[in-house]
Amino acid sequence: MSAHSRIPPFYAILSADVFPGDPEDWALRLSAAGVRLIQYRDKHATAAELLRVSRHLTELAASEAFHIIVNDRADIAAIANTAGVHVGQEDIPVEGARRIVGPDAWVGISTHNLDQLRAASATSADYIAVGPIYATTTKANPDPVAGLDLIRQARAITTKPLVAIGGITAERATEVYAAGADSVAVAADLAAVPDLGARVKAYLEAYNHTRSV
Repeated sequence: MSAHSRIPPFYAILSADVFPGDPEDWALRLSAAGVRLIQYRDKHATAAELLRVSRHLTELAASEAFHIIVNDRADIAAIANTAGVHVGQEDIPVEGARRIVGPDAWVGISTHNLDQLRAASATSADYIAVGPIYATTTKANPDPVAGLDLIRQARAITTKPLVAIGGITAERATEVYAAGADSVAVAADLAAVPDLGARVKAYLEAYNHTRSV
């Protein structure tokens, strides 16, 4: 498991489809709001553009005390020296990504059912994303809604950190953490709020509340 293996309880998905404008500016705003782990996702960028942005985000992360993870592309993550990579079911397998990014980087994987989760639990993945927990609008072809039961069942199966994803809002965060999620990954609920700091604080308060009862 990587040196970064403790996943923060809040995880921002900086998706180019959701956050308009300069991703570096958004990363700075998210960091200032208290976000310590950001995944950069751009499904439409060329490899060269993705590498350019990832390098810049890595430089920002070093000075602003957050970690940056790249979606899908372990090769880009390794070249840009990001904190890690997140892969899906149709991407390079976890162990292939691990060989590319090395033992000290995060490798996360998306799962959508218990069979996928069991398989992921047997790998060197540092965390397992489960979802979509609720209906989501940030993916063109989302997987079927999994619901809170998937988190509860997953928690009984694996000791790896679980990251809940899909349609999560600050209002729903408490029930998601209470179901067993170690972290929540959010995109749309951050993109259009007037006060990013207050929204991130609401998530962290929800996490702290579930861990104190």
